[in-house]
Amino acid sequence: MLPLANVRVLDLSRLLPGPFATLALADLGAQVDKLEDLEGGDYLRHMPPPHGAESAMFAALNRNKRSLALDLKHADGKSTFLSMLPHYDVLIEQFRPGVMDRLGIGYATLHERNPRLIICSLTGYGQTGPLRNAAGHDLNYLARSGVLGLQGPTGVAPQVPAFQVADIGGALWSAFGIVTALYERTITHKGKIIDISMLEANMGFAALAFGNVLAGHPPARGDDTLSGGLSVYGAYRAKDGFVTIAALEPKFWLRFAAAVGIEADLSALLPGPHQVALRAQLATLFAARTRAEWEAFARQHDCCVEPVLESDELQRDRQLVARQAFTTVATKAGPLTQLNTPLTPRDRTHSEAPRKGEHTRTILREAGVSDQAIEALFDRKIIAE
Repeated sequence: MLPLANVRVLDLSRLLPGPFATLALADLGAQVDKLEDLEGGDYLRHMPPPHGAESAMFAALNRNKRSLALDLKHADGKSTFLSMLPHYDVLIEQFRPGVMDRLGIGYATLHERNPRLIICSLTGYGQTGPLRNAAGHDLNYLARSGVLGLQGPTGVAPQVPAFQVADIGGALWSAFGIVTALYERTITHKGKIIDISMLEANMGFAALAFGNVLAGHPPARGDDTLSGGLSVYGAYRAKDGFVTIAALEPKFWLRFAAAVGIEADLSALLPGPHQVALRAQLATLFAARTRAEWEAFARQHDCCVEPVLESDELQRDRQLVARQAFTTVATKAGPLTQLNTPLTPRDRTHSEAPRKGEHTRTILREAGVSDQAIEALFDRKIIAE
């Protein structure tokens, strides 16, 4: 039995943050029902590249879920939605603050219908504060939180990550908050509201740096230990790609230096002007061997050296294969390889991402809506499949 098999989640979110949170819950057995509008549904459905009729990105985030297409702006759509609430344990939404109230389904109304309901609101800046209604995306949250400001190198604009730190951080804290609220409910027998801000959620990724900042020792951007200040913590060009070294502890640096035949000076572990010459020396060393040669070197000497893998190499990487980091989902368009989460049971059989409205009838019946009422809603175009 999967650990969340008895948990029902009504998911009003779209794109990346909320759907990743509910993906984690669904992989652990929660029944996640995705509520989408009648027009385009989740915007991610339409983003390239496609896999069959849907986006490959949408497929990756929405396996093991069901879809209900319902017009929340229609009075009867809203009343149908409210009638469904007692059937659910969790509701997650990603609207800007105030939108739920304008739709007539604010928190007080939700808890009136289901006092045990756990409501998770995942937004950019949170439900309070002067920026609560501001528009934003991942890069904005990284910038406002100070995390982007830690990125080097010195003297140029901060490097933009190729991945969504704040979105995923918000998703993970949402999933964690939901699970802890479910546990709390076993004691209180009451639901609660969880307010997750992506602005704050991403700051934990820089917890060490902020520990120094808050103690009165802000790092210099691009010159700190982990942001470019140390030659022994960085990426270098090899003969056929790139490799990394992260020899932060003396034992790893001394081991590396002895193996390549250079002077082992512990000043290498301290920022300063001397790093310029050492970086040039290391660049020459790394350029003399291939990635495979450096990987063999690392296995022999255990000194925190690893190749930089390109994304299309990952499925062949022996460590990731051994850890079963990938899973195959059977879809109508053919088998699709996707990422497992670290907690996804490796023997989990996945269902493919749903078509918009694919499970509308089933979800409404389970929530207690009569067949006659369902047909009337279809006739009036308040629901769709």
